Amino acid sequence: MVRVDIDYEGGLRCQATHQPSGSRVATDAPVDNHGRGESFSPTDLVATALGSCMATIMGIVADRHGWKLDGSHLTVDKVMSEDTPRRIAKLVVDFEGPAALDDAARSALEAAARGCPVRHSIDPAIDVPMTFRWS
Repeated sequence: MVRVDIDYEGGLRCQATHQPSGSRVATDAPVDNHGRGESFSPTDLVATALGSCMATIMGIVADRHGWKLDGSHLTVDKVMSEDTPRRIAKLVVDFEGPAALDDAARSALEAAARGCPVRHSIDPAIDVPMTFRWS
């Protein structure tokens, strides 16, 4: 179990503290939802969690096989619903990795990314298209 403590500071802003490490993350409501948009919104953190989880799981598989993923890059575009209730409607993932990996390595890494714990934790109603480019 990991504990995260969250303090509401007012003005739609929070500070979250990761208890094992003491690392802190600020959140702010987005401009389109009454906030200042000065930091990650809570739903931005969902997109961030997905992309960083995919990269981490791919890194674990790459390390196990001696493959180099250094310099890889992911983007996650978060699309909010236009109807109510307000929610994440889509998370569009674009991954770019090194061309030097063969097809078997690429396939294993893509499967690892699709199977990351955060992906398995996201509601199936959220569309999560993924693109993998090896260049």
